[in-house]
Amino acid sequence: MEVLSSRVLVRPADPARSRAFYRDVLGLAVYREFGPPDEPGLVFFTGNGLLEVSGRADGPVGGVALWLQVRDVAAEVDRLAAAGVPVLRVPQQEPWGLVEAWVADPDGIRIVLVEVPADHPLRRDQR
Repeated sequence: MEVLSSRVLVRPADPARSRAFYRDVLGLAVYREFGPPDEPGLVFFTGNGLLEVSGRADGPVGGVALWLQVRDVAAEVDRLAAAGVPVLRVPQQEPWGLVEAWVADPDGIRIVLVEVPADHPLRRDQR
């Protein structure tokens, strides 16, 4: 298989609420907008990936987690908590050396915020 492009798709229970969350609360930049003007699909930049929020869930939303690397996990958790975003787990250093915190989108999808400390091997590996 030759993969030319990819993205994660989220079908939210309330599309307008989720579009506002990813655009306005998380602050993700919009890559593309498509579909009807009253209920457009949005594709967001997520670092070197894309997240599409479009359509509507046919049933319960879940089974997906987003992994987003940020520069300062604690600052992002503070900012998101102040905006009313549920914090599922405060920042902590994992046994593998990364600092992680978990927050949730309006449908309860877990968003893992990750910080790579300055002394972590991922910062030194130049392969």
